[in-house]
Amino acid sequence: MLCLVPTPIGNLEDISKRSLQVLLEAELIFCEDTRVTKKLLSLLSEKNNLDFSDKEYKSYHSHNEKKVLETLSKETFTKNVVYVSDAGMPCVSDPGATLVDYCIKNDIKYDVLPGANAVLTAYAMSGFVSTTFSFHGFLDHKGASRASKLDAILNDDKLGILYESPHRLAKLLEELKKEAPKRTIFLAKEITKLHQTTYKDTASNLYEEFKSINIRGEWVVVIEPKEISGSHIELKDIQDLDLAPKIKAKLISKLTGQSTKEVYQQLLDKI
Repeated sequence: MLCLVPTPIGNLEDISKRSLQVLLEAELIFCEDTRVTKKLLSLLSEKNNLDFSDKEYKSYHSHNEKKVLETLSKETFTKNVVYVSDAGMPCVSDPGATLVDYCIKNDIKYDVLPGANAVLTAYAMSGFVSTTFSFHGFLDHKGASRASKLDAILNDDKLGILYESPHRLAKLLEELKKEAPKRTIFLAKEITKLHQTTYKDTASNLYEEFKSINIRGEWVVVIEPKEISGSHIELKDIQDLDLAPKIKAKLISKLTGQSTKEVYQQLLDKI
């Protein structure tokens, strides 16, 4: 069996008891970076008085996943197999999805434990009341693809959530200030860590504020959706449409609250 285990994104206290138990029982651990995972388990061992020795570790990341998949078989998963990324939820802007897909295609049992996730945490912290959002991971560093993706986010009627590095946050704020200066932006730095900080203001104001800030840490950016003004549909607009009476009756019923049967009869009487 395969189990995907989310790891803390900063605060070690965020590891669940269930995750610790699964890691204790693991015989083979696939890791985004074996060094990072071994360090994490060493810290968790000291903090919780646990023994994570006698584990087999294998590297599994975006650059070697195809090669590793070719070495796997159903027999691999007769052991207790775990996958962890460096931090947070596997498969969410992190490797792991191809391993899950392998299990699905080969009828191998798998499970995903709930846990730390920067996207959902930032969404809840942002205070935006929008109930839908799109997650975009990291934008391309430069070029037409970056500009195109940002334009799509700014013209979407859903919240846009993305990750940004400290080296490119200033550039992103400059782009947002240029394209949508009055759009409200929420920024979350180092979520769950000691220096966790949040900001919420217009793109223009944040750009000015960050001119004097030494930008460090990893950032989650939440962008207010574009307000889409829908066209107002009048009853006459539907009545004038060249549609079958039954379809027209259903549309009018939705608009007026009348029963579909009653509207349908009225339309037939006019024919």
